[in-house]
Amino acid sequence: MKSELSLDSTGSSPADSRRQFLKHSGQVAAGSALGAMAVPKCHAAGDSTIKLALVGCGGRGTGAMADAFRTVGGPVRLHAMADVFQQRIDSCYERLSNQYPDQVDVPAERRFAGFDGYKQAIDCLEPGDVVALTAFANFRPSQFEYAVDKGLHVFAEKSFAVDGPANRRWFQAAEASEQKNLKVASGLMWRHSKARQQVIGRIHDGAIGDLHTLRIYRVHGPVHCPPLPEGANELVFQLQRSASFTWITAGFFVDWHCHNVDVACWAKDAWPVSAQAMGGRCYAGAGNQFDHFAVEYTFADGTKLFAFSRHMSNCWNTYSDYAHGTKGAAVIMESLGDPKPRIYRCHAMESDDLVWEYGQRDNNPYIEEWQLLLDAIRNDTPHNEARRAGQANLASLMGRAAAHTGAYITWDQMLNSDFQFVENIDAMTFDSPAPIQAGPDGIYGPPLPGMVREV
Repeated sequence: MKSELSLDSTGSSPADSRRQFLKHSGQVAAGSALGAMAVPKCHAAGDSTIKLALVGCGGRGTGAMADAFRTVGGPVRLHAMADVFQQRIDSCYERLSNQYPDQVDVPAERRFAGFDGYKQAIDCLEPGDVVALTAFANFRPSQFEYAVDKGLHVFAEKSFAVDGPANRRWFQAAEASEQKNLKVASGLMWRHSKARQQVIGRIHDGAIGDLHTLRIYRVHGPVHCPPLPEGANELVFQLQRSASFTWITAGFFVDWHCHNVDVACWAKDAWPVSAQAMGGRCYAGAGNQFDHFAVEYTFADGTKLFAFSRHMSNCWNTYSDYAHGTKGAAVIMESLGDPKPRIYRCHAMESDDLVWEYGQRDNNPYIEEWQLLLDAIRNDTPHNEARRAGQANLASLMGRAAAHTGAYITWDQMLNSDFQFVENIDAMTFDSPAPIQAGPDGIYGPPLPGMVREV
């Protein structure tokens, strides 16, 4: 690892339905940013309300606002909204204003549609306020840069970048946010799960001996993408089905599986140094993506992390994480609804060999991540997850690139890659050509290992 960003040991279904499930089950940032003074921690005297701007009004953004509204410790209010598509703004506004009427104050003049709408929404805030970046991942680094330059605190959903240059751009903005004493929360909320904190703390304390193998799974049904209709605006078609296009979301493996990758690296207390992988597509309804991945990560000491991601119907399903050591094994997560972490003295993980279990319902980490962010803003205490979010994203990009290309990918290769899906994403408009094109049958072809590059 040669750069300061190389290693740092510090440590489904669409997001809307995921949040509801948990609820019901219990290139560089502007140079001026680096040299700026610390951001004030409070608003004008007499007003303790923290205003929020929502950039990205789909399921994740709507769920994120509901989570923020359910925190305690002081008032928060949605003040501005932005999205590429007006209909998403309208739908989100209707849902939130109906459910949380006292916490939504967004008249029509503070709702901004279009590719540059995020700038207008962010400009409605002042230092001490928070912008929630929950739009498409391909725009996340530029939106993060703009928020940091304006001196705003940030909640950023995953994924954080779609390729190596975008990930470096994220890192630069992360450094600027640290220099300005901004508070930044990432969407990797499992770090704030009490159940996972307990089991990983025990792993770090040696409860299963020396860790040598990790296994993580996200295998469940697909998100279907129909063929491109004749005469459709292809860019709009792809943006409206963002989960199915790698250039928009970074792909299934990164956008969905990065949670598990992050937790496994947390358990190991390190980031992997290399990845090799296999993957492919069995069914045409996955946009331009693979519908299955099998990735082998290697850490500097030779420890292995095996990551399995499959999105097909009528197949074995699980959403779970496991760790194996020289003295036993651990269940880090049994299922999304309730992790139920446990530690065993053997790898078969049979009940007679149980030595510890969490034994209670987990807290809601979606609300907890907002609570920690808002508390840090009110108390001016350190809280910045941006660098770690970028590292988890880079690790996930390694696995995807290894599968797509068939190549052996190192951390530094991914970090220093010059491959870009879109060379100037900031200049995109509705008149821009779609970055990829459908075939004559309206179907998008998947990556071809051995023939494509992503580093």
